[in-house]
Amino acid sequence: GKGGKNRRRGKNENETEKRELVFKEDGQEYAQVTKMLGNGRLEAMCFDGVKRLCHIRGKLRKKVWINQGDIILIGLRDYQDAKADVILKYTSDEARNLKTYGEFPETVRINDTVTFVEDGFDEDIEFGDEISDDDEDDVDNVSIQYNISTRSLKYVTIIK
Repeated sequence: GKGGKNRRRGKNENETEKRELVFKEDGQEYAQVTKMLGNGRLEAMCFDGVKRLCHIRGKLRKKVWINQGDIILIGLRDYQDAKADVILKYTSDEARNLKTYGEFPETVRINDTVTFVEDGFDEDIEFGDEISDDDEDDVDNVSIQYNISTRSLKYVTIIK
């Protein structure tokens, strides 16, 4: 689809490794993608604590693929604080470098998953399930933990 071999021949991905690290300037902010909305839009949690609707600008569309959990640089709009424009996507190496330089808050996880702790509280709900099967001798207790802020389930088996 989308054209023949000449189109693919011209696509060389060599500009990513030569790029120098871009820091934010005034009117710009770092953010982490929380949700892809489609139509060139995404929802991002900015590192100043504001959740913004971001628009992927034309230079990045179809060339730079942005996924959930990516660290991006956004340009803030003077006239709309709730909306912003994606200027640049950082690779995971660049994001790690920026974190070691102290550009990101400590709550940011870069390992390609969105775990932005909102308000800093974790609500854990524990379900204790007693398994009373004759063939399962090694498993006495299974505890299921649900973390509301990260929306993740964790199974903890207690083996005697």
